[in-house]
Amino acid sequence: MSFLDAFQGYNQIRLAHDDQEKNQFRNRSGHLLLQCYAIRSKKCRSDLSKACKQHVPRTDREEYGSYIDDMMVKSQKKENHKQDLQECFDILQHFGMKLNPTKCTFGVHGGKFLGFMISQRGIEANPEKIKAILEMKPPRTIQEVQRLTGRLAALNRFISRSSDRGLPFFKVLKKIEKFQWTPQCQEAFEKLKEYLASPLLLTKPKDEETLYLYLATSQGAINAVLTRKEGRDHHPVYYVSKTLQRAEEKYPPSP
Repeated sequence: MSFLDAFQGYNQIRLAHDDQEKNQFRNRSGHLLLQCYAIRSKKCRSDLSKACKQHVPRTDREEYGSYIDDMMVKSQKKENHKQDLQECFDILQHFGMKLNPTKCTFGVHGGKFLGFMISQRGIEANPEKIKAILEMKPPRTIQEVQRLTGRLAALNRFISRSSDRGLPFFKVLKKIEKFQWTPQCQEAFEKLKEYLASPLLLTKPKDEETLYLYLATSQGAINAVLTRKEGRDHHPVYYVSKTLQRAEEKYPPSP
């Protein structure tokens, strides 16, 4: 697979002629009109994303993917990758889209894309985000607990029953007037580190493959996992978890 990055992508999106006067400024040289986007506004982000999706060839094919100005080309067979790359380059050249060679990686078995590690095995959690939790010491302030729950939320889709695992931390945050790191918090903290020490991997489902959804509830959280089956084994595709508010804990179960 290969990872591509558009060179100053926002400056490659031309403005409509009638809109250029809305993007003007003055300096010592005089009155200037920008023909391309120069500021990363919300509208610019949307337009760049649309442009990249139009330029990357046949985005319905699994060989290609793009988000904003980041693109990925992956091939099922090694001998096909050069052809897939050439097709992508031809389309980008046709539309005048330039790439940043310092941020492109070609012919690798895996790499980072949108903050995730993509490989032939599937989608893996970013090791840096896991390391950030593993190296944490037991929190001693509310701010440190908030930092812990924020890092936990960033890995939510990779962690089974993440809300249940983090429930003791969320209870601490509800008592802002008095910080207390309880034995239950310490036990949950140690178990979380033990869980994160094992590789966190999500697999990709195949076309028209049957997927299975499993739901688990507890007093303070609702958890679900989407899986695919290979033989007798189930492999996770995506985890979802939600911590219940105090009022939601009183809701009766659905019939």
